[in-house]
Amino acid sequence: MDFGIWFLLAAGLVFFMQSGFTMVEAGFTRAKNAANIIMKNLMDFACGTIVFVLLGYQLLASGNYIGGLIGVPSFDIFTSFAAFDFSDFVFNLVFCATAATIVSGAMAERTKFSSYILYSVFISALIYPISAGWVWNGEGWLAQMGYVDFAGSSAIHMVGGVTAFVGAAVLGPRIGKYTVDQKTGKKVSRAIPGHSLTLGALGCFILWFGWYGFNGAAAENLPQLGSIFLTTTLAPAAAAVATMTLTWLKNGKPDVSMTLNGALGGLVGITAGTSNVDALGAMIIGAVAGVLIVLAVEFIDLKLHVDDPVGAVAVHGVCGIWGTLAVGLFARPIAAGDDVISDVTGLFYGGGAELLGIQALGVLAIFCWTAVTTLLLFAGIKKTIGLRASAEDEIRGLDATEHGMEASSYADFLPVDNPDLNVLTHTGADAPPVPAPPERAIPVTDVSTGKKLTKVTVITKPRMFDALKNAFDQIGITGITVTNVLGYGVQRGHTHTYRGVPLAAPLLPKIQIDVVISKVPVETLLQAIKGVLYTGHIGDGKIFVYDVENVVKVRTGEEGYDALQDAAPGDE
Repeated sequence: MDFGIWFLLAAGLVFFMQSGFTMVEAGFTRAKNAANIIMKNLMDFACGTIVFVLLGYQLLASGNYIGGLIGVPSFDIFTSFAAFDFSDFVFNLVFCATAATIVSGAMAERTKFSSYILYSVFISALIYPISAGWVWNGEGWLAQMGYVDFAGSSAIHMVGGVTAFVGAAVLGPRIGKYTVDQKTGKKVSRAIPGHSLTLGALGCFILWFGWYGFNGAAAENLPQLGSIFLTTTLAPAAAAVATMTLTWLKNGKPDVSMTLNGALGGLVGITAGTSNVDALGAMIIGAVAGVLIVLAVEFIDLKLHVDDPVGAVAVHGVCGIWGTLAVGLFARPIAAGDDVISDVTGLFYGGGAELLGIQALGVLAIFCWTAVTTLLLFAGIKKTIGLRASAEDEIRGLDATEHGMEASSYADFLPVDNPDLNVLTHTGADAPPVPAPPERAIPVTDVSTGKKLTKVTVITKPRMFDALKNAFDQIGITGITVTNVLGYGVQRGHTHTYRGVPLAAPLLPKIQIDVVISKVPVETLLQAIKGVLYTGHIGDGKIFVYDVENVVKVRTGEEGYDALQDAAPGDE
């Protein structure tokens, strides 16, 4: 196998992960900000590429490395292009883009676009390349100590996660995310569900697929690549199972969005030691990451009150720390014939605590570097051009205010003018003639029959429509009006949660069926409806009965009882 070609193909897989990040973030947030999220994930890569080629790459990978801390820019890509290592540049670029884009989700729905672009430039040019050089440049001080981070649990994901936490904390929560309980005076979290779990799930699968390139790009032989693919599959699988199980036990239902986060947390956790652990170690690392996701998401939201809409801090920050430290516990020598897969040994396999100590030192150093530099960066942006969008812009949605997209990313759902209805707005001499309505057949009060007019409205579950319609046919109801509606009814002791946070009463899809009757007795209709809907359980529905003053059939001018007797479609 030509591993030079695989190296570049894997870089392409990592680039494809950018679409996965975009979908996860868009799906976990509201539709009115989807276009803004698309632009952020596109432009942090585009702008990051420019500054990475100008400065960032040399700070990371320069052969002239000062004191194990930073590379000296040489601009070989411009001065000696033919001799430049093209593959290594592209490989490092796509990893840099990952570190930058992680932050987007934690700061979603309330960050000024210009400020986000400025942040992306700084992290791609300075913050990420310097700490990544400590790990992956052969002259870096952590590399010299024997620090192990094969594919970037700390160098990439922890950097992104810590930056996400700092950015979200400096930025502040979305409007309405936290409220003060009037009884206790404590700040409580309010769930703000994303608009499309489908997009979020698709993004998760794309990221998992791309992760085979993310973790496997640096493999040096086929057995090592196969081992990496195995651990990159086992860890997220174990993590997803652990997250699903824990949320099921805690909340009574398995949480979908949290389980998606769990799978991603398992991927982040295995990234540092993907080539240094066996199957058992990978499963344990993944399972612990799955539990950490639940604990960290809820702690950050409910206790620290830092608003992270997509769980970026828990997935990348917390699981990145765990995965890096786990190398010091679970690493073991692995060889397949003459092919070396791993040559380091962790605490649980007789290697002592030395590697664990080195891993902890590296995590601490990268954490402190990232936290301090990004705090200065975000504070500086906040003081100068401003970090946060205005309250008006946030409420309206950043698609409209930042990008001029009134229709958001879903143009088909925007009401548009119907040219066929323009006749309704014609005035003046060119207005078409309007036919005079026929004379009324009877007065408003139908004294001729003395029949009472009654409107009965039923609100229930959509799946009950066919049964209700059949019941109506059997008692002689020949006309109904059906409307799709949304609604809720708060039931005592019946609680929903979203990512561990009590969910405000959700608007659930219902149907509203309206029937106006005169000939059919009201009690007959009510008994028919109750006979279909009654189960004795919450959610059977509601029936409302109203007096109707009059009914007018537009076609004939008939009113009252007579207006309901025509058996044509739409009339009783």
